[in-house]
Amino acid sequence: MSVPAATVGMVPAVGRPPDVEDLVARALRGEHRAVARLISLVETDTAAGRALLREVAARLAPHTGRAHVVGLTGPPGVGKSTSTSALVAALRRRGRRVGVLAVDPSSPFSGGALLGDRVRMGEHATDEGVFIRSMASRGHLGGLAWSTPQALRVLDAAGCDVVLVETVGVGQSEIEIVALADTTVVLLAPGMGDGVQAAKAGILEVADVLAVNKADHRGARRTVRDLEHAIAMSADGRVGGAGWTRPVVSTVAVRSEGIDDLVAALDAHREWLDDTGARAVRRRARAAAEIEAIALEQVRARIGDVRGAGALPGLADRVMAGDLDPYRAADALLDSAHRTRES
Repeated sequence: MSVPAATVGMVPAVGRPPDVEDLVARALRGEHRAVARLISLVETDTAAGRALLREVAARLAPHTGRAHVVGLTGPPGVGKSTSTSALVAALRRRGRRVGVLAVDPSSPFSGGALLGDRVRMGEHATDEGVFIRSMASRGHLGGLAWSTPQALRVLDAAGCDVVLVETVGVGQSEIEIVALADTTVVLLAPGMGDGVQAAKAGILEVADVLAVNKADHRGARRTVRDLEHAIAMSADGRVGGAGWTRPVVSTVAVRSEGIDDLVAALDAHREWLDDTGARAVRRRARAAAEIEAIALEQVRARIGDVRGAGALPGLADRVMAGDLDPYRAADALLDSAHRTRES
């Protein structure tokens, strides 16, 4: 299910609106160009694009929920893209169809993805069972692009058994992958801090599986030991007390060493999710977060309309003059947005 380089990142043609019903039907059959076009549609941040997004989401909804969503995150330079490529190869050997959403930093000039995983994962370019898409974060915090959940839905409906979501990085504000993924893999490398530092950074809370890449480098065994000790000291190493002990896997992704062990850990976590009902809990939380995010975005858009009509500056003047407190001003702004919407 790979897409030639000319079609990955393809933008909707200007002019006649696309036939969403036809695109969705073709994407459900796994047609490369239709999948690429749908992802381009969900990335389009225009009024017309948002209207099409609603139709795309409605038509895809009955065909989603089957893919195992695996998030991969970690500090820059840890080998996320190499690990992702090695994981794709290992999953394909098991006959699984794989989608990859690689979220890259945005170019300040074009807004597009800077790194371009189509080049870094070129060995899979001719594999019909793989779809790789680079997405620009476009300044969105959390390591994900705003449109990542909808792009994920496209790949799920298109028949991917596993969707790998590679994020920009990990940090205090970059943990949105937890809300999106069924299984979150945090990649670390020797020399990037011990288990205590990982715990302080919140990494242990993010991870379902920990992978120490570049395990052939000096200090790798100590990094693994430190992480295992930190996990043992952190709520018995379990997530929510439900019985999942986070494994630490050693890998050398550039030589595909340890990748089979990583796949085994992913499969074990997927089985645990299904056996305990944790998958349904996570996906319900994911759906709730997505609904809230869409609702908030709609509120922002309506407030933007009111701002353009001049209501906000007048309210700001009244707050500045002490005639109105900011809470009542906010209420007035929302009331104005609601009246504008109704008219």
